[in-house]
Amino acid sequence: MVLVLTGVAVVMGGILAYVNHLTEGPIAQQKEKALADGIKAVMVCDDLVVTQTDTVLRNDAKGKELTYIIYNVKNAQGNDLGAAVESTTGGFGGNLKVLVGFNPEGTILGYTLLEHAETPGLGAKADKWFQKGGKGDIIGKSPSEPLTVSKDGGQVDAITASTITSRAFLMAVNNAYNAYKVTPAADAESGASKQVK
Repeated sequence: MVLVLTGVAVVMGGILAYVNHLTEGPIAQQKEKALADGIKAVMVCDDLVVTQTDTVLRNDAKGKELTYIIYNVKNAQGNDLGAAVESTTGGFGGNLKVLVGFNPEGTILGYTLLEHAETPGLGAKADKWFQKGGKGDIIGKSPSEPLTVSKDGGQVDAITASTITSRAFLMAVNNAYNAYKVTPAADAESGASKQVK
């Protein structure tokens, strides 16, 4: 009985490893396409080129190191359109990864959720709630003064029954802005900025 179970486990493990190997390429291609489509959506432009990708490392208020990826974008004529910035923060159900588009002055052009584990029907509404025309519309605003929910004295309406998700989302947007527009924080050990290109 033990030999049979061990044999079945080994065969199934091999099959799973093989299937995983077969699907790695298509999954990676799908993620790349989703990112490219996301950049076009948040920059509100179909004819663009990512000219440079920067990775910025920063510590949050709790000392946790966060990674921001900045995609600097130009149009076909070579004019600077700004940047799309990937930002991740902790939401109610887990990590909330947002891609936010900023023009060169730092005004929000658009956003899209890349990943989230928020409650369906509540926190998951963040994909539409903060869009242009939505109840918590942030499009056209600049986070030079951090965006906060009205419950905290801010100017953005939180998602009904999802204040934690709304706070996390706005924190991700504010952090994305800071990674894009504010000089990277200095490394305490060397004094050098912690920006990786």
